[in-house]
Amino acid sequence: MSTIEQVEGIAKKVDYIIANGMDDASACLKMLETLSKLPITLDIITKTSIGVKVNSLRKKVNDETVAKRAKNLIKDWKTLLNEPTVAKKDDEAPPPAKKARKEEKPEEPKKPVMPAKIESKNSTDSNASNSSKPSVLANFASATFPPKHLEGDELRLKTAQLLLSALRSGEMPQGTLDPEELAVQIEDKLYSVHRGTNQKYSVAVRSRVYNLRDKKNLALRENVLTGVVKPEKFAVMTAEEMASPEIREMRDKFTKEAILEHQVSVQQGTPSDMFKCGKCGKKNCTYTQLQTRSSDEPMTTFVFCLECGNRWKFC
Repeated sequence: MSTIEQVEGIAKKVDYIIANGMDDASACLKMLETLSKLPITLDIITKTSIGVKVNSLRKKVNDETVAKRAKNLIKDWKTLLNEPTVAKKDDEAPPPAKKARKEEKPEEPKKPVMPAKIESKNSTDSNASNSSKPSVLANFASATFPPKHLEGDELRLKTAQLLLSALRSGEMPQGTLDPEELAVQIEDKLYSVHRGTNQKYSVAVRSRVYNLRDKKNLALRENVLTGVVKPEKFAVMTAEEMASPEIREMRDKFTKEAILEHQVSVQQGTPSDMFKCGKCGKKNCTYTQLQTRSSDEPMTTFVFCLECGNRWKFC
């Protein structure tokens, strides 16, 4: 089986994983390892679109080992763009041939004309190879992480990696954007808003990583990945805005109860010696009764100790 046939077979498997999800990370790694050992050329990459497919696989999988292996494979293929073309190698070959002709003195007069023909053919091949490079470059778009501006800052680089790991902590939803680009954009905005990597920056990073990994708040991660919540907006969201619906409901309930207790405490209650304060032991108290629940439930009694200021309630 030729190399291009093997690559086409693997490309079909990659398409299946992208469409249906990855069941076995080890099998996927083995497939990528097989690709790395094949003598793949720019022509094969262009014809099979294997570069595009592997890059899409890297974005879709949630296994960091597989994503890293795919990224390294793409980087290896990128080096093919910088390798000298066949024309250059052939250009270097004629000098030894000329030396051989001087030593052997070939009798046929048409042989000296051959290098010019070969050079002309190689020049055509070189132009064709160079013209194919832009299309190959497109196959590897957005394949490098981290960006150069983060490589010199260890803390910012670590932040981007934490955000990327949190974004990849679960199944990727349909229409997912590039997690690497999102992580970098979120970090850039955090750095800009907090004017450096200070304590507020660190607290904001921890809060966002925690909320992205929260299994009870899957909607937030999905909204960030699909672009419903923009990276710039996510970087400045408050804890209340990032919270799950359950947490928001609980906070609203606690807030309402606190407001109610405050309103009751400032009202003048009915003096009574029926209640003994658990804090000071005195019976100099006032009490107020309110219907805080449904009408068929007993009223809630709020008691205030006039001696020490202790408050308590019971039904």
